[in-house]
Amino acid sequence: MTVRIAMWSGPRNISTAMMRSFENRTDCAVVDEPFYAAYLAETGLSHPMRDEVLASQPRDWRAVVAGLDALSGPVVYEKHMTHHMLPGFGLAWAATRANAFLIRDPAEVLASYTVKRAEVTLDDIGVVRQRELFDREADRLGRAPPVVRGADVLADPRGMLSALCMALGIPFDEAMLRWPAGLRDSDGVWAPAWYDAVERSTGFEAPRERAAPALGDDLRRIADEARPHYEALLKHSLSPA
Repeated sequence: MTVRIAMWSGPRNISTAMMRSFENRTDCAVVDEPFYAAYLAETGLSHPMRDEVLASQPRDWRAVVAGLDALSGPVVYEKHMTHHMLPGFGLAWAATRANAFLIRDPAEVLASYTVKRAEVTLDDIGVVRQRELFDREADRLGRAPPVVRGADVLADPRGMLSALCMALGIPFDEAMLRWPAGLRDSDGVWAPAWYDAVERSTGFEAPRERAAPALGDDLRRIADEARPHYEALLKHSLSPA
């Protein structure tokens, strides 16, 4: 029986490092943002390497789901961006997954995002959609699904990954703590535009002490709008095992 994990994150979190961690298990296959092309095709948005992304994946969300459902193995880890799940995309398939939610403070997300893409909206960082997906899954389960804060994983990788694996119903594997540097065949075609830091990584780096990001008025307004949704999920974040 395959354990299918859907990890729901916004951009500029540690989502790719988490994908590296799971891929380093001997029992796990990973999938990198499978709805990205469908999202770009539907919205018409301009993103780095847009043409390459559109050429690399199905543009119909139904075909994406069919491809995901065809994957097999002991564990399949799906890295999803919450903002990719547009209102017109079906979500019935998510009920067959162990859904988890990876969160980061919106101000930190915005400070990082604008380094890569100058124009940003509230929808682009996916926090509102993440809460909608969380509430939907909580209603289905009758309890909160697993939530992990990226900063907590960086501070205590073994403890947080052990807690996450327990919540997902799979054993923790020490191999999740370290991985070889470099890109992977499983990385999305967009990796050269977004994955420079994780390409150099060999594990989770301890968080550095930093002052609160200095945001301009427009970005601060977006952060303030996103914060209640982030804090609603933060209340359910896992503690280290």
